[in-house]
Amino acid sequence: DGPAVLFENVRGCSFPMVSNLFGNLPRAHFIFRDTLEWVRRLVELKTDSNAFWKKPLRYWKAPWIATRMRPRRCRSGPVLACQTTVDQLPQLRSWPDDGGAFITLPQVYTEHADEPGMQRSNLGMYRIQLSGGEYAANEEIGLHYQLHRGIGVHHAAAIRNQSPFHVNVFVGGSPAMNLAAVMPLPENLSELLFAGALGNRRTRMVVGASPLPIYAEADFCITGQVDPDRMLPEGPFGDHYGYYSLCHDYPVFEVRRLARRRDAIFPATVVGKPRQEDFFIGDLLQDLLSPLFPLVMPAVTALWSYGETGYHSLSAAVVKQRYAREAMASAFRILG
Repeated sequence: DGPAVLFENVRGCSFPMVSNLFGNLPRAHFIFRDTLEWVRRLVELKTDSNAFWKKPLRYWKAPWIATRMRPRRCRSGPVLACQTTVDQLPQLRSWPDDGGAFITLPQVYTEHADEPGMQRSNLGMYRIQLSGGEYAANEEIGLHYQLHRGIGVHHAAAIRNQSPFHVNVFVGGSPAMNLAAVMPLPENLSELLFAGALGNRRTRMVVGASPLPIYAEADFCITGQVDPDRMLPEGPFGDHYGYYSLCHDYPVFEVRRLARRRDAIFPATVVGKPRQEDFFIGDLLQDLLSPLFPLVMPAVTALWSYGETGYHSLSAAVVKQRYAREAMASAFRILG
Protein backbone atom coordinates (compact mmCIF):
# COMPACT_ATOMS: atom_id res chain seq x y z
CA ASP A 1 0.00 0.00 0.00
CA GLY A 2 3.00 2.32 -0.28
CA PRO A 3 4.10 4.52 -3.19
CA ALA A 4 5.92 3.41 -6.31
CA VAL A 5 9.64 3.94 -5.68
CA LEU A 6 12.40 4.93 -8.13
CA PHE A 7 15.94 4.07 -7.02
CA GLU A 8 18.18 6.43 -8.99
CA ASN A 9 21.53 5.41 -7.49
CA VAL A 10 21.80 1.62 -7.22
CA ARG A 11 24.97 0.40 -5.52
CA GLY A 12 27.42 -1.19 -7.96
CA CYS A 13 25.17 -0.59 -10.95
CA SER A 14 24.63 2.20 -13.47
CA PHE A 15 20.94 1.41 -14.09
CA PRO A 16 18.12 2.87 -11.99
CA MET A 17 15.46 0.56 -10.56
CA VAL A 18 11.73 0.98 -10.01
CA SER A 19 9.50 -1.03 -7.69
CA ASN A 20 5.96 -1.24 -6.30
CA LEU A 21 4.30 -0.05 -9.53
CA PHE A 22 1.31 -2.28 -8.67
CA GLY A 23 1.57 -1.58 -4.94
CA ASN A 24 -2.15 -1.08 -4.38
CA LEU A 25 -5.33 -1.88 -6.27
CA PRO A 26 -6.36 1.73 -7.09
CA ARG A 27 -2.95 2.36 -8.70
CA ALA A 28 -3.14 -0.89 -10.65
CA HIS A 29 -6.56 0.20 -11.96
CA PHE A 30 -5.19 3.67 -12.73
CA ILE A 31 -2.39 2.22 -14.89
CA PHE A 32 -5.00 0.53 -17.12
CA ARG A 33 -7.75 3.11 -16.65
CA ASP A 34 -8.36 3.47 -20.43
CA THR A 35 -8.50 -0.23 -21.26
CA LEU A 36 -9.48 -2.39 -18.29
CA GLU A 37 -13.23 -2.12 -18.77
CA TRP A 38 -13.00 -2.91 -22.48
CA VAL A 39 -10.73 -5.90 -21.87
CA ARG A 40 -13.34 -7.12 -19.39
CA ARG A 41 -15.98 -6.80 -22.10
CA LEU A 42 -13.81 -8.77 -24.54
CA VAL A 43 -13.66 -11.51 -21.92
CA GLU A 44 -17.46 -11.42 -21.70
CA LEU A 45 -17.70 -11.85 -25.48
CA LYS A 46 -15.34 -14.81 -25.26
CA THR A 47 -17.58 -16.51 -22.69
CA ASP A 48 -20.89 -15.76 -24.45
CA SER A 49 -20.93 -15.86 -28.25
CA ASN A 50 -24.36 -14.15 -28.33
CA ALA A 51 -23.45 -11.30 -25.98
CA PHE A 52 -22.76 -8.84 -28.81
CA TRP A 53 -26.21 -9.34 -30.35
CA LYS A 54 -27.92 -9.10 -26.97
CA LYS A 55 -26.29 -5.75 -26.07
CA PRO A 56 -24.61 -4.29 -29.20
CA LEU A 57 -24.23 -0.82 -27.63
CA ARG A 58 -22.23 -2.29 -24.73
CA TYR A 59 -19.74 -3.91 -27.11
CA TRP A 60 -19.65 -1.41 -29.99
CA LYS A 61 -15.94 -0.70 -29.46
CA ALA A 62 -14.88 -4.35 -29.17
CA PRO A 63 -13.94 -4.87 -32.87
CA TRP A 64 -11.70 -1.78 -32.75
CA ILE A 65 -10.02 -3.01 -29.55
CA ALA A 66 -9.56 -6.44 -31.11
CA THR A 67 -7.53 -4.93 -33.98
CA ARG A 68 -4.96 -3.78 -31.39
CA MET A 69 -4.46 -7.25 -29.95
CA ARG A 70 -2.39 -8.72 -32.77
CA PRO A 71 1.39 -8.14 -32.37
CA ARG A 72 3.07 -5.90 -34.95
CA ARG A 73 6.26 -7.11 -36.62
CA CYS A 74 9.07 -4.57 -36.98
CA ARG A 75 12.77 -4.56 -37.87
CA SER A 76 14.18 -2.57 -34.96
CA GLY A 77 13.26 -1.03 -31.63
CA PRO A 78 14.61 0.95 -28.64
CA VAL A 79 15.67 -2.23 -26.81
CA LEU A 80 18.40 -2.88 -29.39
CA ALA A 81 20.14 0.48 -28.88
CA CYS A 82 22.94 -0.78 -26.58
CA GLN A 83 24.58 -3.92 -25.22
CA THR A 84 25.46 -4.89 -21.66
CA THR A 85 26.33 -7.99 -19.60
CA VAL A 86 24.61 -9.93 -16.83
CA ASP A 87 26.94 -8.65 -14.10
CA GLN A 88 26.04 -5.05 -15.02
CA LEU A 89 22.36 -5.62 -14.16
CA PRO A 90 21.11 -4.71 -10.67
CA GLN A 91 22.05 -7.65 -8.45
CA LEU A 92 18.79 -7.78 -6.48
CA ARG A 93 18.95 -10.10 -3.47
CA SER A 94 15.68 -9.83 -1.58
CA TRP A 95 16.33 -12.06 1.46
CA PRO A 96 19.51 -13.02 3.38
CA ASP A 97 19.56 -16.72 2.42
CA ASP A 98 18.69 -16.27 -1.28
CA GLY A 99 21.07 -18.31 -3.46
CA GLY A 100 22.06 -15.23 -5.46
CA ALA A 101 20.63 -12.29 -7.35
CA PHE A 102 17.28 -12.74 -9.12
CA ILE A 103 15.14 -11.00 -11.72
CA THR A 104 11.76 -10.78 -9.99
CA LEU A 105 9.68 -9.32 -12.87
CA PRO A 106 10.88 -11.22 -15.95
CA GLN A 107 8.79 -11.79 -19.08
CA VAL A 108 10.01 -15.13 -20.49
CA TYR A 109 9.14 -15.65 -24.16
CA THR A 110 9.19 -19.02 -25.95
CA GLU A 111 7.58 -20.61 -29.01
CA HIS A 112 6.35 -24.14 -29.72
CA ALA A 113 8.72 -26.21 -31.88
CA ASP A 114 5.82 -27.83 -33.76
CA GLU A 115 4.11 -24.51 -34.54
CA PRO A 116 6.70 -21.71 -34.39
CA GLY A 117 5.38 -18.17 -34.46
CA MET A 118 3.78 -15.65 -32.15
CA GLN A 119 0.31 -17.20 -32.40
CA ARG A 120 1.40 -20.23 -30.32
CA SER A 121 3.92 -18.35 -28.20
CA ASN A 122 4.06 -18.30 -24.41
CA LEU A 123 4.91 -15.31 -22.25
CA GLY A 124 5.36 -16.29 -18.62
CA MET A 125 6.86 -14.95 -15.42
CA TYR A 126 9.38 -17.57 -14.28
CA ARG A 127 12.18 -17.17 -11.78
CA ILE A 128 15.54 -16.05 -13.20
CA GLN A 129 18.70 -16.47 -11.09
CA LEU A 130 21.44 -14.12 -12.32
CA SER A 131 24.32 -15.12 -10.05
CA GLY A 132 25.47 -17.50 -7.35
CA GLY A 133 25.79 -21.26 -7.38
CA GLU A 134 27.66 -22.84 -10.27
CA TYR A 135 26.64 -20.50 -13.08
CA ALA A 136 29.40 -19.20 -15.34
CA ALA A 137 29.49 -15.42 -14.87
CA ASN A 138 27.86 -13.49 -17.76
CA GLU A 139 27.40 -16.72 -19.75
CA GLU A 140 24.77 -18.70 -17.81
CA ILE A 141 21.72 -17.95 -15.69
CA GLY A 142 19.16 -20.17 -13.94
CA LEU A 143 15.64 -20.70 -15.29
CA HIS A 144 13.06 -22.01 -12.81
CA TYR A 145 9.77 -23.42 -14.10
CA GLN A 146 7.48 -26.43 -13.70
CA LEU A 147 6.96 -28.99 -16.48
CA HIS A 148 3.22 -28.30 -16.76
CA ARG A 149 3.68 -24.59 -17.48
CA GLY A 150 3.55 -23.24 -21.04
CA ILE A 151 7.34 -22.99 -21.21
CA GLY A 152 7.61 -26.60 -20.03
CA VAL A 153 5.38 -27.75 -22.90
CA HIS A 154 7.61 -25.84 -25.34
CA HIS A 155 10.76 -27.28 -23.77
CA ALA A 156 9.42 -30.84 -24.12
CA ALA A 157 8.53 -30.21 -27.79
CA ALA A 158 12.06 -28.95 -28.51
CA ILE A 159 13.60 -32.05 -26.93
CA ARG A 160 11.21 -34.30 -28.85
CA ASN A 161 12.14 -32.60 -32.15
CA GLN A 162 15.84 -32.47 -31.21
CA SER A 163 15.81 -28.75 -31.99
CA PRO A 164 17.44 -25.88 -30.03
CA PHE A 165 15.20 -24.44 -27.32
CA HIS A 166 15.50 -20.69 -27.78
CA VAL A 167 14.40 -18.33 -25.00
CA ASN A 168 14.13 -14.53 -24.76
CA VAL A 169 13.77 -12.79 -21.39
CA PHE A 170 12.31 -9.28 -21.46
CA VAL A 171 12.53 -6.90 -18.50
CA GLY A 172 10.55 -3.66 -18.40
CA GLY A 173 8.52 -1.97 -21.10
CA SER A 174 4.78 -1.50 -20.82
CA PRO A 175 3.14 -2.60 -17.54
CA ALA A 176 0.70 -4.46 -19.81
CA MET A 177 3.44 -6.98 -20.62
CA ASN A 178 4.07 -7.69 -16.93
CA LEU A 179 0.38 -8.28 -16.34
CA ALA A 180 0.04 -10.45 -19.47
CA ALA A 181 3.02 -12.58 -18.37
CA VAL A 182 1.22 -13.72 -15.20
CA MET A 183 -2.18 -14.29 -16.85
CA PRO A 184 -3.35 -17.93 -16.50
CA LEU A 185 -4.50 -18.18 -20.11
CA PRO A 186 -5.30 -21.40 -22.02
CA GLU A 187 -2.36 -23.01 -23.82
CA ASN A 188 -3.51 -21.95 -27.31
CA LEU A 189 -4.08 -18.28 -26.44
CA SER A 190 -1.04 -15.99 -26.70
CA GLU A 191 -0.41 -13.55 -23.87
CA LEU A 192 0.75 -11.01 -26.48
CA LEU A 193 -2.89 -10.59 -27.53
CA PHE A 194 -3.95 -9.48 -24.06
CA ALA A 195 -0.88 -7.25 -23.73
CA GLY A 196 -2.01 -5.38 -26.85
CA ALA A 197 -5.54 -4.94 -25.51
CA LEU A 198 -4.33 -3.83 -22.05
CA GLY A 199 -1.75 -1.45 -23.50
CA ASN A 200 -4.22 -0.04 -26.06
CA ARG A 201 -1.74 -0.58 -28.93
CA ARG A 202 -0.29 -3.46 -30.88
CA THR A 203 2.78 -4.95 -29.21
CA ARG A 204 5.82 -4.29 -31.41
CA MET A 205 8.00 -7.40 -31.83
CA VAL A 206 11.37 -7.16 -33.60
CA VAL A 207 11.95 -10.05 -36.02
CA GLY A 208 15.30 -11.05 -37.49
CA ALA A 209 17.53 -9.80 -34.67
CA SER A 210 17.48 -13.17 -32.84
CA PRO A 211 16.00 -16.64 -33.41
CA LEU A 212 12.86 -15.46 -31.54
CA PRO A 213 11.03 -12.11 -31.79
CA ILE A 214 12.19 -9.42 -29.34
CA TYR A 215 9.78 -7.08 -27.53
CA ALA A 216 10.79 -3.73 -29.07
CA GLU A 217 9.80 -1.53 -26.10
CA ALA A 218 11.47 -3.63 -23.38
CA ASP A 219 14.14 -2.00 -21.24
CA PHE A 220 16.31 -5.14 -21.36
CA CYS A 221 16.29 -8.36 -23.40
CA ILE A 222 18.38 -11.46 -22.67
CA THR A 223 18.55 -13.83 -25.64
CA GLY A 224 19.91 -17.35 -25.60
CA GLN A 225 18.92 -20.98 -25.40
CA VAL A 226 18.38 -23.72 -22.84
CA ASP A 227 20.77 -26.65 -22.84
CA PRO A 228 18.53 -29.78 -22.80
CA ASP A 229 21.26 -31.92 -21.23
CA ARG A 230 22.33 -29.69 -18.33
CA MET A 231 20.79 -28.84 -14.98
CA LEU A 232 22.29 -26.78 -12.17
CA PRO A 233 21.15 -26.00 -8.62
CA GLU A 234 18.79 -23.00 -8.47
CA GLY A 235 17.80 -21.29 -5.21
CA PRO A 236 17.17 -21.06 -2.32
CA PHE A 237 14.65 -18.26 -2.83
CA GLY A 238 12.46 -16.40 -0.33
CA ASP A 239 9.04 -17.26 -1.71
CA HIS A 240 5.44 -16.01 -1.62
CA TYR A 241 4.51 -17.99 1.49
CA GLY A 242 7.03 -16.40 3.82
CA TYR A 243 9.61 -19.20 3.73
CA TYR A 244 12.40 -20.28 1.40
CA SER A 245 11.88 -22.62 -1.53
CA LEU A 246 14.84 -24.97 -1.39
CA CYS A 247 17.70 -25.45 -3.82
CA HIS A 248 16.92 -27.87 -6.68
CA ASP A 249 18.30 -28.61 -10.13
CA TYR A 250 16.71 -26.58 -12.94
CA PRO A 251 17.52 -25.85 -16.61
CA VAL A 252 20.57 -23.78 -17.54
CA PHE A 253 19.96 -20.78 -19.80
CA GLU A 254 23.02 -20.02 -21.96
CA VAL A 255 23.18 -16.25 -22.56
CA ARG A 256 24.08 -15.18 -26.10
CA ARG A 257 23.26 -11.45 -25.96
CA LEU A 258 21.93 -8.83 -23.54
CA ALA A 259 20.46 -5.77 -25.25
CA ARG A 260 19.04 -2.65 -23.56
CA ARG A 261 17.49 0.74 -24.17
CA ARG A 262 19.62 3.86 -23.83
CA ASP A 263 17.41 5.06 -20.95
CA ALA A 264 16.83 1.61 -19.44
CA ILE A 265 15.14 1.30 -16.03
CA PHE A 266 15.13 -2.08 -14.26
CA PRO A 267 11.74 -2.95 -12.71
CA ALA A 268 11.68 -5.28 -9.71
CA THR A 269 9.32 -6.49 -7.03
CA VAL A 270 9.67 -7.93 -3.55
CA VAL A 271 8.62 -11.57 -3.25
CA GLY A 272 7.66 -12.67 0.25
CA LYS A 273 4.93 -13.23 2.79
CA PRO A 274 1.62 -11.56 1.74
CA ARG A 275 0.71 -8.81 1.35
CA GLN A 276 3.28 -7.79 -1.24
CA GLU A 277 2.94 -6.20 -4.65
CA ASP A 278 1.92 -9.49 -6.27
CA PHE A 279 -1.17 -9.58 -4.03
CA PHE A 280 -2.71 -6.66 -5.92
CA ILE A 281 -1.66 -8.03 -9.31
CA GLY A 282 -3.43 -11.28 -8.42
CA ASP A 283 -6.65 -9.59 -7.35
CA LEU A 284 -6.66 -7.43 -10.48
CA LEU A 285 -6.25 -10.51 -12.69
CA GLN A 286 -8.95 -12.48 -10.87
CA ASP A 287 -11.41 -9.64 -11.24
CA LEU A 288 -10.57 -9.40 -14.94
CA LEU A 289 -10.48 -13.08 -15.89
CA SER A 290 -13.05 -14.73 -13.60
CA PRO A 291 -15.66 -14.87 -16.42
CA LEU A 292 -13.27 -17.20 -18.30
CA PHE A 293 -13.37 -19.92 -15.63
CA PRO A 294 -16.55 -21.57 -17.01
CA LEU A 295 -14.82 -21.93 -20.39
CA VAL A 296 -11.99 -23.94 -18.86
CA MET A 297 -14.09 -25.69 -16.19
CA PRO A 298 -17.79 -25.76 -17.26
CA ALA A 299 -19.03 -27.12 -13.93
CA VAL A 300 -17.43 -24.23 -12.00
CA THR A 301 -19.66 -21.16 -11.95
CA ALA A 302 -17.45 -19.02 -9.69
CA LEU A 303 -13.96 -19.25 -8.24
CA TRP A 304 -11.84 -17.01 -6.04
CA SER A 305 -8.31 -17.65 -4.76
CA TYR A 306 -7.01 -15.83 -1.71
CA GLY A 307 -3.87 -13.73 -1.98
CA GLU A 308 -3.34 -13.96 1.77
CA THR A 309 -2.29 -17.59 1.14
CA GLY A 310 -0.14 -16.80 -1.89
CA TYR A 311 -3.08 -17.68 -4.19
CA HIS A 312 -2.03 -21.34 -4.36
CA SER A 313 -3.23 -22.57 -0.99
CA LEU A 314 -6.87 -21.56 -0.56
CA SER A 315 -9.71 -21.12 -3.06
CA ALA A 316 -13.48 -20.94 -2.74
CA ALA A 317 -15.63 -22.25 -5.57
CA VAL A 318 -19.28 -22.49 -6.52
CA VAL A 319 -19.89 -25.60 -8.62
CA LYS A 320 -22.81 -27.41 -10.24
CA GLN A 321 -23.86 -30.59 -8.45
CA ARG A 322 -25.81 -32.46 -11.13
CA TYR A 323 -24.72 -35.93 -10.01
CA ALA A 324 -23.09 -37.52 -6.99
CA ARG A 325 -19.58 -36.25 -6.25
CA GLU A 326 -19.51 -33.79 -9.16
CA ALA A 327 -18.33 -31.17 -6.69
CA MET A 328 -15.42 -33.44 -5.75
CA ALA A 329 -14.55 -33.92 -9.42
CA SER A 330 -14.56 -30.13 -9.86
CA ALA A 331 -12.32 -29.75 -6.82
CA PHE A 332 -9.73 -32.07 -8.35
CA ARG A 333 -10.00 -30.15 -11.63
CA ILE A 334 -9.27 -26.90 -9.82
CA LEU A 335 -6.32 -28.46 -7.98
CA GLY A 336 -4.92 -29.55 -11.35
